[in-house]
Amino acid sequence: MTTADGPRRADGWATSVRERLGLGRLLPLGGPADEAWIAERAAASVLRDSTAGPGAVVGRLRIGTAMAGSAPGAPGEDPKTTTGARYGTGPGKEPRDGHAQRPPAPPSALPRGPLRIEAEFAATAGRPLPTSAALLREALLEAASRRLGLDVAEVDLRVTGLLEEERTAAHTDGGPSAGTSPAGATARDRVAFPRPEVRAGRDTGAAGLAAAAVPGVVSLTRVLGAPVTTSADHVRVEVATADGHRALDVARAVRTAVTGVLEDGPPVSVLVTAVVEAPERG
Repeated sequence: MTTADGPRRADGWATSVRERLGLGRLLPLGGPADEAWIAERAAASVLRDSTAGPGAVVGRLRIGTAMAGSAPGAPGEDPKTTTGARYGTGPGKEPRDGHAQRPPAPPSALPRGPLRIEAEFAATAGRPLPTSAALLREALLEAASRRLGLDVAEVDLRVTGLLEEERTAAHTDGGPSAGTSPAGATARDRVAFPRPEVRAGRDTGAAGLAAAAVPGVVSLTRVLGAPVTTSADHVRVEVATADGHRALDVARAVRTAVTGVLEDGPPVSVLVTAVVEAPERG
């Protein structure tokens, strides 16, 4: 039966599907004890931003599971080869909240383990390509660990073009697999990468209020479902975090805050759907 609300409902359903697909892959954030995840689109926006200026412009960028046999870096390694393990985010950590039971991963999330960044880039002709690639790899690894908390074991780079030094870059980010930068761009000028839009949500329950009050949380979001999804065996919280706050640290703080108000409730997981600039406070 067709109703007057039919077209509106169809449009709403289509928008919801596009938003979910736009998140890209859901990546494990931190180690198993952290029960945190981040959308590939959110992670990619931060990684691209970190590469602005080192003599290269990143185009297509994807994040997936590392090849079998890849291992995270050991503590104390050089930043060029380090991964999340250097910052205590690798596997093998026990949950600090005492829960032996662990919540399920979000739908379609990648399995936990080291990750692989694949990126295409254009580089300046005035610098040797191996040097540009090494600087870009270092920037990506550093951002993955220090700004996000991702356990990255591999960075696979592919040169797709040369940049003209005297011209200004123009770059847009259409999602986790956006295309290459236009010809004639230069990485010497800082490129502004648009961040993903946030579908903000509200939850006035104890868990939602506790999560929203955590420093570094810009807002609760509602992409996979409600801002706070509660079931018999777990609670999942969706958030957008502020750039300048390490996403993993914010997710950990959200878990702690929500677990505290739930008392003996089910285990809690956190999904970061976006990393955005924090709004200015008046």
